[in-house]
Amino acid sequence: MMIEFDQVTTIFFALAVYMLGIFLNNKIPFLNKFCIPAPVVGGLLFALVITFLRGFDILIINLDTSLQSLFMLTFFTTVGLGASFKLLKIGGKLLIIYWLACGFLALAQNIIGVSMAKLLNLDPLIGVMVGAISMEGGHGAATAFGTTIEELGIDGALSIGLAAATVGLVAGGLIGGPIVKYLMNKYQLKPTEAEEISDTSMGSVNQQDTELNSKSFMIQVFIIVFCMALGTYLGDSFTEWTGFVLPGYVGAMFVAVIVRNIIDRISGNVIQMKSIGIIGDITLGIFLSMALMSIQLWEIVDLALPLLLIILVQVIFIALFSIFILFKMLGKNYDAAVMIGGFTGHGLGATPNAIANMDAVVSKFGPSRKAFLVVPLVGAFLIDVFAVPIIITTINLFS
Repeated sequence: MMIEFDQVTTIFFALAVYMLGIFLNNKIPFLNKFCIPAPVVGGLLFALVITFLRGFDILIINLDTSLQSLFMLTFFTTVGLGASFKLLKIGGKLLIIYWLACGFLALAQNIIGVSMAKLLNLDPLIGVMVGAISMEGGHGAATAFGTTIEELGIDGALSIGLAAATVGLVAGGLIGGPIVKYLMNKYQLKPTEAEEISDTSMGSVNQQDTELNSKSFMIQVFIIVFCMALGTYLGDSFTEWTGFVLPGYVGAMFVAVIVRNIIDRISGNVIQMKSIGIIGDITLGIFLSMALMSIQLWEIVDLALPLLLIILVQVIFIALFSIFILFKMLGKNYDAAVMIGGFTGHGLGATPNAIANMDAVVSKFGPSRKAFLVVPLVGAFLIDVFAVPIIITTINLFS
């Protein structure tokens, strides 16, 4: 027996599994502790049910996820609009070092993924999916690039990326605290007198984010849709002219970065990150839920062991790099140790994971304003400036 659901019903299910994920996160301490995203929790449960029904020949469920790409495009555009160059000035030298380290990590993760895939006699593009896409990129990038890689002929790429991102997310939460504790014990680190750093929230960069109304909200929607339209056109044109695959959402994101900083030069009272953040959160939740609930788990059963081996190597690498190289580059002090906790969190999972790792440290040992300035800015916005070109280049090298 087969049941097919249309676009509207699929979106309803996406919202339903998202709400289920929120409920379970509030009820199950493990999920809350490791900051497992609500769409991942609810979506994977839905996918498991579908797999069970299919595996026992009870029912085949087909979902119409054609609108998923629209929500994904919108989310990545909001990410681009958050990348103000003003934030770079606030973060200073420490932010630049951390940012460059994240770019290096993306390159290293792709090298590890591709090398391990070849060693295990897998297609190199599978290694790319278990590289920076799913590790540093997390579920968002796994969903976005997984679709692209499936179009290049790798069946199950999306499922592989989402599975790897989930394992990486848990690993990032598990190793962050122990690594920071090791560094603090070895170097006898304690919080220093906090520097006077002005509030670096989005609200301080955009002081106009004080009132949310329909007029200002529609202005933000107009800016987002303009970036989406121009970005997808330029992305498609670039691919057609050069033969180099540049997904439309990547073009939209980079157009959004340019538009954001042009608008900032003209007027600081146009972009409202409060509104854009709401739109980004909603579209991210829906497109991740749609991606996870439609994941075809039966396609990756045979790859379970190779995927775990590749992820294990990724975890070992980020731990060694963090302890022996990045910690020293960041100043070899308490702030550096806290930032290492954040680095392992979003280097294997997501920015909320990074914040959770750092919060666990500072709540016990004391504040670190520098860490809570640098890590969220890079992890949430700036990281894609390096990571996306590296990912796209690697995909094109092996496609």
